[in-house]
Amino acid sequence: MHDAQYDVLVVGSGAAGSFAAKELTAQGLKVLMLEAGRSLSPSDFDPVRKLGPKRDPNVMERAEATLKGQGVQARAVFFRKWISHLFVNDRKNPYTTPPDAPYLWIRGKQGGGRLHTFGRVLLRWSDDDFKIRSRKNVGVDWPISYADVAPFYDEVEQCLGLIGNTDGLATMPDGICAQQASLSRAEAIFKSTIEAKYPRHHVVSWRYIAPDPERVYRPMRDALATGRLEVRHNAIVRRILTNEDGNRATGVEYVDGATGTVRRVDAAAVVVCASPIESIRLLLNSASTRHPRGLGNTSDTLGRYFMDQLPNVAQGSFPPSAGWSKDETAPQDPFYAASGGVFISPADADGSTGAGDFTFQGAIGRSPVADGAASRWAFFGFGRMTPHPNNRVTLDKRRKDAWGIPVPHIRCAMQPSDEQTMREQNTALLDMIKGAGGEFEFLGSPLGLVEMGQGAYPKADPLSRALFRLFFRRTMVMGSAIHESGGARMGERPEDSVLNRWNQSWEVPNLLVTDASAFAGSGLSGTTLTVMALTVRACRHLADEMRSGRLSAAHA
Repeated sequence: MHDAQYDVLVVGSGAAGSFAAKELTAQGLKVLMLEAGRSLSPSDFDPVRKLGPKRDPNVMERAEATLKGQGVQARAVFFRKWISHLFVNDRKNPYTTPPDAPYLWIRGKQGGGRLHTFGRVLLRWSDDDFKIRSRKNVGVDWPISYADVAPFYDEVEQCLGLIGNTDGLATMPDGICAQQASLSRAEAIFKSTIEAKYPRHHVVSWRYIAPDPERVYRPMRDALATGRLEVRHNAIVRRILTNEDGNRATGVEYVDGATGTVRRVDAAAVVVCASPIESIRLLLNSASTRHPRGLGNTSDTLGRYFMDQLPNVAQGSFPPSAGWSKDETAPQDPFYAASGGVFISPADADGSTGAGDFTFQGAIGRSPVADGAASRWAFFGFGRMTPHPNNRVTLDKRRKDAWGIPVPHIRCAMQPSDEQTMREQNTALLDMIKGAGGEFEFLGSPLGLVEMGQGAYPKADPLSRALFRLFFRRTMVMGSAIHESGGARMGERPEDSVLNRWNQSWEVPNLLVTDASAFAGSGLSGTTLTVMALTVRACRHLADEMRSGRLSAAHA
């Protein structure tokens, strides 16, 4: 079947896709968005889903989800039963990994993608991330700098309404905040102690957005309001089509998830926003006579240099503070848990090994405890992973998903330098928490689980504690940070990259990839804000190219 032509096809409706739709429609272009998942309704966010006892570790919830086909998704650190329907079914969406390199691929297929399950934390990256080769002689420099992205960070933050403070840190550039964030009593004590004892680190509040009560984020609402956006759900894109010369994308081929019908739709340009692994898979599966190794892959870098951030997790008690406090900075949401907490910034550079190679996000004194009891704390760490050509996504043509598309094979293994960073990251968190008066119950990473004091979840029943220990090694592996990136990286030259500085395919210039697969490095904080900013930047450039005639629009 064949459809009418559009100016731009956008594949995916999450962080990248929603801002692509907003920018392209604002530029007067006719856009068709193809989303692999279903549309959501108010019932998906019914607070009744949260009813029932809440226990940690929630091993029974995870076991139930595993039996229903979510064996991978249930291992996500922040998985909860009431949001399980916002994660994929792993039986329908399989993938493979090497036996010695497990990887957790956590994802959601629905309108809005993972915007419905991410932590809503939006941090800017700095030139410590974009120019890592110049600054630390590791990895590779991006073809752009912080100055190139900063104006688009501004636009995204103003659109979404950022909650945060002005902190003046070079390693964590300030954003444009619509509302100030606050610390709990325990976090204020922690901040004072850490900054006095460890002056190279800083403790700042989260920079985050509140849940959108309309459940459709503003960029999508803005795009729909123009009348120039059409959205098709249950549209599983399997191939990008090109002209005979292979130098121009002409449209896509997709499977109608409801009927199984294969459809084709044409457009003057294609913007891929499917999330890193899905985008790489799509480009690889779009191989043709002109592109035998995958679309735009003459350099043989497509799928290579795939990364995630190095994860560690810990929790315990904080005797310097008693009790807990409720943060009412953001409006309370009936479905989502409250946001708020602190970051321990990357260390200010001093030339030492590991300086600035990890950061920590957590909360102290925000979990309910009995009157007079020590406050509780929990932290998750993110370390910089070095890009390596053998960490890559390929196609496993022996297995197909529910729609007959070859599944991805994911290899994302720590190199010796990553293991060294991971050890330093564990040591740094241990030293700082103890140095501030905190007590550990456990500290875990891909290097293993270490229990201290009363051990993990001391108030849980013995069976739950035993199951937590048993399954920890399958939960805290690469991928558990859920900040995957790379695999279609941008660069200065077509010989060693897939995309140019405008997120355009070197070989197919009317094909853009704007999700985190375009990243040249893993960074230290969340990828979402940078994905959004780069998408606005790339799509504005695409619209300019179309307007100028260098890339023609279907409906100029």
